[in-house]
Amino acid sequence: MKNQMNQRTPDRQALIKGSPERTAHPKHFKDGASPKGVALPAPSKDGANPKRVPIVSEIRESEDDVVLNISLRPKRLSEFVGHKEIVDNLKISIQAAKQRKEPLEHVLLSGPPGLGKTSLSHIIAHEMGSKITATSGPAIAKAGDLIGILTNLENGDVLFIDEIHRLSKVVEEFLYPAMENFQIDFVIDKGQFARTVKFTLKPFTLVGATTRSGLLSSPLRSRFGIFQNLDFYKIEDLSRIISNSAKALAFDIDNAAAEEIARRSRGTPRIANRLLRRVRDYAQVLKIMSVDAATASKTLNDLGIDAAGLDELDRKVLKLVLGTYGGGPVGIESLAASLNEEVDTIADTVEPYLLKAGYLKRTSRGRLATHLAYDHFGIKYKKQEEMF
Repeated sequence: MKNQMNQRTPDRQALIKGSPERTAHPKHFKDGASPKGVALPAPSKDGANPKRVPIVSEIRESEDDVVLNISLRPKRLSEFVGHKEIVDNLKISIQAAKQRKEPLEHVLLSGPPGLGKTSLSHIIAHEMGSKITATSGPAIAKAGDLIGILTNLENGDVLFIDEIHRLSKVVEEFLYPAMENFQIDFVIDKGQFARTVKFTLKPFTLVGATTRSGLLSSPLRSRFGIFQNLDFYKIEDLSRIISNSAKALAFDIDNAAAEEIARRSRGTPRIANRLLRRVRDYAQVLKIMSVDAATASKTLNDLGIDAAGLDELDRKVLKLVLGTYGGGPVGIESLAASLNEEVDTIADTVEPYLLKAGYLKRTSRGRLATHLAYDHFGIKYKKQEEMF
């Protein structure tokens, strides 16, 4: 009877060996490449069990953008077009850190969307010869999520947090000692059994990206060692980016067409690459082997993008200020309500370029249309009196 029970009951070790593998967290990926599969992490040298990362979200982009940007994003600082001062400063910092055999200091990248903050973070990881783990502020909802990510970082790894200004205060508090001393303190158990455990992290580099640097708390901002602010690109730099992207896409476009697309790209490489794809579609359908300025202009006009790079929403905002509000001043809340749009859409997407290009002027009383906005629509300029 005992022998029969032994035959029916499998060995415990055999059960463990034969059990299906648990789903592990995504591997860290290098050089901006997405993980190809899911696999268990390799055990550490000291025999300890590998820790599991609860949340490592990918960059918040559409599938089309991910495929395109992986192929078009520069891999090295030498391939990065524009922002020469920023590139030169990063080269010096990276070279100095590599000579000292230390991780690069924490980097804060700020600026409007689509200017290359994510690309620079992947370039930093590539230049340092380390892996990059990408996540975003809204994705880290709890302190436990951040602890799981930090404890899985290896020596010299890069942690990229997009929209870092959207981190919750609780998570931000856990980040302070991790950035400063590479240590985290967390509480286990509850009530009278609660105790604090200090965990030492491996030195890493945090790269934070934000479109609203003013929303960062002072303690968090002060813990970054390198600050870089990205501004809108010049037309000649965008033209080079478009030409390089066209080569990567095996797409023939002349210099005049590249300049025409650049002029309508609102100073943003992400928009320039998106418009280039639309021009490529137009040329492919019409069997156009080489795109010239006339073809590019016709395509962009059909898309509703005028010669100044203004799209339909931009023109709606300007026409509303000029027509309904007589050139201003008008508050952004009133603009958003009249257009049935969110205030953040106007503040983050529309207004930065209109202010930079000189179509709008921000005053203490609200937004005012400038002489350039009147000229763009062929309306006689009417000067507005400002009280302050």
